[in-house]
Amino acid sequence: MKQHQYKITLQHTADPEGNPIRDKQIEFSAPNHEDIFTIIEKTGKRENFTPEMAQRFAVGLKLFSEVMLENRKDPLFERLLPHFRAMMKIIKEKNQQE
Repeated sequence: MKQHQYKITLQHTADPEGNPIRDKQIEFSAPNHEDIFTIIEKTGKRENFTPEMAQRFAVGLKLFSEVMLENRKDPLFERLLPHFRAMMKIIKEKNQQE
């Protein structure tokens, strides 16, 4: 299956007290069957979502969903899949209303 290819970088910049943290970063590949930038754009049109919230929500959701789909036979994901599908139905219905 052809997939969009993404590179994710996560950098820890400060602890809870605001002290800077240096040299703590990970980077990984994150293939996805959907265009995450399109999902971010759609999510950004939701009420009460700032642009940053839309980015965090969409990226987190798509990273999780792709791992779940790749491992759908895993007992953990088998149990979560029906609930995830119900959640996605709610999210997609809301997007279509806007």
